[in-house]
Amino acid sequence: MKTKKQDYSHLSAKQPIGIFDSGVGGLTVAKEIKRLLPHEDLIYFGDTKHLPYGEKSREAIIEYSTKITNFLLEQNCKAIVIACNTATANALNEVMQTVAGRVPVIDVINPVAEKVSYEIHTNVGVIATKATVNSGLYKKSIRKHNKWIKVDELATPLLVPAIEEGFKNHPITHAIIYNYLSNNKLKNIETLILGCTHYPLLIDEIKQYYGNRVRVIDSPNIVASHLKIILDKYNLLNDLNAKPNYHFYLSDLTKNFEKISKKFFGKSIDLELKVL
Repeated sequence: MKTKKQDYSHLSAKQPIGIFDSGVGGLTVAKEIKRLLPHEDLIYFGDTKHLPYGEKSREAIIEYSTKITNFLLEQNCKAIVIACNTATANALNEVMQTVAGRVPVIDVINPVAEKVSYEIHTNVGVIATKATVNSGLYKKSIRKHNKWIKVDELATPLLVPAIEEGFKNHPITHAIIYNYLSNNKLKNIETLILGCTHYPLLIDEIKQYYGNRVRVIDSPNIVASHLKIILDKYNLLNDLNAKPNYHFYLSDLTKNFEKISKKFFGKSIDLELKVL
């Protein structure tokens, strides 16, 4: 059966890109999008009231994700980036149904899985939230493209709360990282996928643990590059916007989000409380 050809001729390059996550993690993706697409307006929704998503039921994650998607559509976004592995793993189909082909949807798992599967990798490890690991989506997505790759997934639920509490470069995170990465499941890996957009905030500490023994995948860069390809394909790249606008909506205002968003986007960002 032929798939329906996407038609985005009703969209304009001037419209903003919508991005959402449970908290600060998606800022790692937003930061890369800002770097690769410096003329784009961005609207970010951080569902800080309901984090961490990784401990929630699939039904709850679907409810949060579809509500946020509708909100971003109301904000006239030309594309929606699900900058959350847990939301991707549990609610991608429902988000696609909500969008109903009106705008492109970019997730954070499939572009990474596809890239890894076509490069030289034999034993791949994935660390992620419980909900992402339970979905098995990384393993399915990678092995769909390359059935010879061995994929081991490990749930690492303490990392997101530690990051949201601001424990970066802290003995607490060092202990958590050591405890997880020394797990037997990851014993023989040559490549590690950070299967949560929060985790790149700890990438230096993770690389320090491994030295040069394991390649750590930079997922936000892969996702931002994929978004650029999609927008370019449909003539939706904005190259003319000299002063892009970055607007952040949060379901609960937190000090850590404010700190990290200002670090990534400068002091003059807009943070707005929005409960859906």
